Amino acid sequence: MKRKLDANDVPSPKAAATEEELDFEALGLDPRLRQALIKEKFSKPTLVQSKAIPLALEGKDILARAKTGSGKTAAYVLPVLQGILQRKSNDPSLKATTGLILVPTRELAEQVQKVVTSFTSFCGKDVRSVNLTQKVSDAVQRSLLADFPDLVISTPTRVLANVNNSALSLEQLTHLVIDEADLVLSYGYDEDINALSKAIPRGVQTFLMSATLTSEVDTLKSLFCRSPVILKLEDKEEKGAGVSQFVVKCAEDEKFLLTYVIFKLQLVKGKVIIFVHDVDRCYRVKLFLEQFGIKSCVLNSELPINSRLHVVEEFNKGVYDIIIAADEQEIMGVPKPTKKSIEPADEDEMDQDKEEIGTSEDEDHEEASTSKKSRPEKRRKMTAKEKDYSISRGVDFQNVACVLNFDLPTTSKSYTHRIGRTGRAGKAGMALSFIVPSDMYGKHKPTSVSSAKHDETVLAKITKRQGKLGHEVRPYHFEMSQVEAFRYRMTDALRAVTRLAVQEARAREIRQELIKSEKLKRHFEENPEELRQLRHDGELRAARVQAHLKHVPEYLMPAKGRKGLSKEDIGYVGFKKTSENRIRKARDRNRAKGKGGRKPSGGKVDPLKTFNRGRK
Repeated sequence: MKRKLDANDVPSPKAAATEEELDFEALGLDPRLRQALIKEKFSKPTLVQSKAIPLALEGKDILARAKTGSGKTAAYVLPVLQGILQRKSNDPSLKATTGLILVPTRELAEQVQKVVTSFTSFCGKDVRSVNLTQKVSDAVQRSLLADFPDLVISTPTRVLANVNNSALSLEQLTHLVIDEADLVLSYGYDEDINALSKAIPRGVQTFLMSATLTSEVDTLKSLFCRSPVILKLEDKEEKGAGVSQFVVKCAEDEKFLLTYVIFKLQLVKGKVIIFVHDVDRCYRVKLFLEQFGIKSCVLNSELPINSRLHVVEEFNKGVYDIIIAADEQEIMGVPKPTKKSIEPADEDEMDQDKEEIGTSEDEDHEEASTSKKSRPEKRRKMTAKEKDYSISRGVDFQNVACVLNFDLPTTSKSYTHRIGRTGRAGKAGMALSFIVPSDMYGKHKPTSVSSAKHDETVLAKITKRQGKLGHEVRPYHFEMSQVEAFRYRMTDALRAVTRLAVQEARAREIRQELIKSEKLKRHFEENPEELRQLRHDGELRAARVQAHLKHVPEYLMPAKGRKGLSKEDIGYVGFKKTSENRIRKARDRNRAKGKGGRKPSGGKVDPLKTFNRGRK
């Protein structure tokens, strides 16, 4: 990197300081941590890392707002590990839990644990960490905590349970981290957090990491922080990137029609997350896509935790292109945090929070319809399983080209969380949302969902909120006259996806995933290569499969090809390799003709497929 020169051709001190900030060597970390950073190919710290780590090493409390994917995890893990190593060097016999990382979901806990493991690869004997969200018995968990791990990673519920039964002691805690701080309270952990605030000793260095600064974050700040340094960071490199946001107004059944057209004709390329209203909707959309030979996998809280984690990992590796996710936090209505006398960090942000916290008549009706309660102000408490799970935030999806809101969320905040899955770390992305106008709601009962009744009201709030953030939500217009040619195929496919077929698919998927998750867990630990062959996007075949729907005849294509389906170019070239393997294609063609390739099992050849080998 070239330094800026002043009028006397001398490197300016500001430039030199900037260059030092962009080097991990200048941060003064333990050599073993620097060695691990080199192994993990961390060449230069990101903006949040270069700003937060020096302040953390000085012992200051930090409240950092930074975009998802900006490196927040390393920004707090490295200072915590540095503190543990320093205490161990001063007192090698020290055995106590000195670091605690709180996260809102099990999936995020697993990801943080992996980061900790990678950074302690050269000091594993000196730093022991435990993830309390693992699905193990209470006895096993107590035994793990009996050895006084240096660092504990968990959801607030699990930590409080172990503190109450005396399995975990926080008396010598020195570092507290609350990751995704804006979600911890809103996910229903408010009672657990208030109880933990009394168990955690005063004077503990605290890190609050969040993608947004909200009233929930201010509540946590008032509970745990002492005059924290507030970092509101935005990478200059990311200003040109971001999420292009589009909305399509359509009838209820046209959601399925447009989804079929988008994927079958590859109008959107790359990895896609489809958000739907509930678990049944997951399988309805999956079975619908199966009719056209479009593979997808589902992600919801009914699936075992091991399967969910594996699905996310394989999606990030590019094994799957389409995930259909049920955003169940939206279905149940997330319990709202207890209001406290706090000072908001930003008036605009407070306005956004009022939009969600101040309940209007529409929102009351919305909650009543989605949670099926007679009194909207009374929300049912989420179970521990539901608290530990959400798909819109807390899960690290990588290289997502498009977020498709098949069913619009019920709040603008949830919309922001959903679209945050794409356009990360300087990359561009796209969010496409289907909106059902009020005059079209309930017109097609088989595909109707209760949340769609308020789509226009929620869209107005989304547009307002995104406008305050400087983002535009633009309407997108399909050429419906061209799309109409595909309607009869959509109708044919939907007829096969009956309610009974959805229920059977749901039960079958859960049975299959339970087998994969539990009985084969030890086998896969001993044979990791076979785990790569385990797929979650296979056909469920609960619905009547119609082979002719898998191919699009030429007469259905518009005169202008794919471009004739829309008034503007929606195509986003993502991270999927679309070119075919010519050698493999030729081999398959020859094999079909009976020329070359491997013979069928038993060494026999079907004489009906080739006359050359059948004649003597």
